[in-house]
Amino acid sequence: MASLISSASSFPLPQASTSPSAIPTPPELEQTLALLSSHRSVLGYLLLSRGQPVSIIRHSGVVFEGEHGRKYASAIGKIIEGVQSALEEVSGDVNEGDDVRFMRIRTKRHEIMISPDKRYLLAVLHDPTT
Repeated sequence: MASLISSASSFPLPQASTSPSAIPTPPELEQTLALLSSHRSVLGYLLLSRGQPVSIIRHSGVVFEGEHGRKYASAIGKIIEGVQSALEEVSGDVNEGDDVRFMRIRTKRHEIMISPDKRYLLAVLHDPTT
């Protein structure tokens, strides 16, 4: 599943707008998102815009609806920003530093997989026990 998520960041996606349904997505990305949604261990996904503040382009799963989804979106944006900043600090140069390509965060109950791209962030909430 991780390779499916990380490969999704190679699909081009237009800049986000205020209306998630107005954003067309390539058929390959649509297929990947449909596969993710149908996987029995996936609780949902968030497709987020880059920048501050991050905004939800699309989501799937009740766990990401409403205020709860906005909290997850904000947290994921902060996580990626913090890790990228730390990598730049370690390398000593903003342009020479490593870019975050894929991240897995496992908690007692869930696993969050994040695939950042220059245009967007794809985050998938997964139940590793199923």
